[in-house]
Amino acid sequence: MKMNKAILAIAAFSCTMGTAFAQKAATVQTVIQAEDDFVKLAARKGIKEAFLTVTDPEGIVFKPDVIKTTDFYGKIDKQPGTLTWQPKYARISANGDLAFTAGPYVYQNGKTEDDKVYGDYVSIWKLDQISNRLKLVTNLGIQHPQSAAAQTTDVKEPVQTTKVAASVDPFKSKGVVLTNDRQFNQGLKISTVGTYKEFLTPEGRLYFPGFDPMVGIDKTLKFMANQAISITAETLNGGRASSNDLAYTYGRARIRKGNIVSNYYYVRLWEQDAQHRWNVILEILSAVENE
Repeated sequence: MKMNKAILAIAAFSCTMGTAFAQKAATVQTVIQAEDDFVKLAARKGIKEAFLTVTDPEGIVFKPDVIKTTDFYGKIDKQPGTLTWQPKYARISANGDLAFTAGPYVYQNGKTEDDKVYGDYVSIWKLDQISNRLKLVTNLGIQHPQSAAAQTTDVKEPVQTTKVAASVDPFKSKGVVLTNDRQFNQGLKISTVGTYKEFLTPEGRLYFPGFDPMVGIDKTLKFMANQAISITAETLNGGRASSNDLAYTYGRARIRKGNIVSNYYYVRLWEQDAQHRWNVILEILSAVENE
């Protein structure tokens, strides 16, 4: 598997970006601010209007099928309750056109403490070329009991400090990342633990329903082994930053534990290492709704 993965590695590509980055370089605080603005908007106008305001035109939700965010929220009268979340883990590409955040959320549809639902979310943001603002590509969450300890903050600037000239539509240049994702899924058929060991970075994270986020490959592999689960998955789509340092994929997954098989969606965040190989820095597995 190592050899096949190395074959898929590519060097950063060169292209042209236009005027979107003629301004100051985007920093990781750009996406943190986008998250803060969303939470404030949700408090003022409600969850539905907040999502409709910040979503990318091609943004998607898993409700329970993969559909456009505008189609889902445009058809419902109102999303009841209140939603707050706090980014604790965030990265942005060197060109500032792709970013993600993750952290704890609290959803409350009532007035008492018993009405609160706790969990963690992952959001992916993409630069809108017209407004030059980050727009939400997708948001996926897991539910788990209230955490006893506060999460540490891991917010870092891009390792790559110099912008890379980009193509007219860099998000179409995603074939290599989708190929890596398919290879990940092919590896799962052979060994779940072995595949995560192969693709996950040492600091990689796993977000799994019912559990606090697992930080680090050792904790993730131990969880997989202790749970005695096997996973099969199918790649659906993804995207890649024009600076070629950050990417995402998503798809369907089926998880078997003993005789029980459940359906999930997954989202994976990828980064390139010094040898230009794509590695997973985060995966979230969220159970399919209404099943």
